Amino acid sequence: MQKINCHQCIYYFVTWEAHQPHGCKAYGFKAKFIPSQVVLSSSGKPCSLFSPKAPVSK
Repeated sequence: MQKINCHQCIYYFVTWEAHQPHGCKAYGFKAKFIPSQVVLSSSGKPCSLFSPKAPVSK
């Protein structure tokens, strides 16, 4: 199983809360850990809502 990198997902965001620095707009939560880890530990399945960000052109 391949790890999901939330930093490359359009739904990932960083919060200003020190105790919950990671957030997921797709699932609507903030957490202490990376959202894909939270989804995997709570559901037993990898995140199914991952959507990669568009590549940045130079």
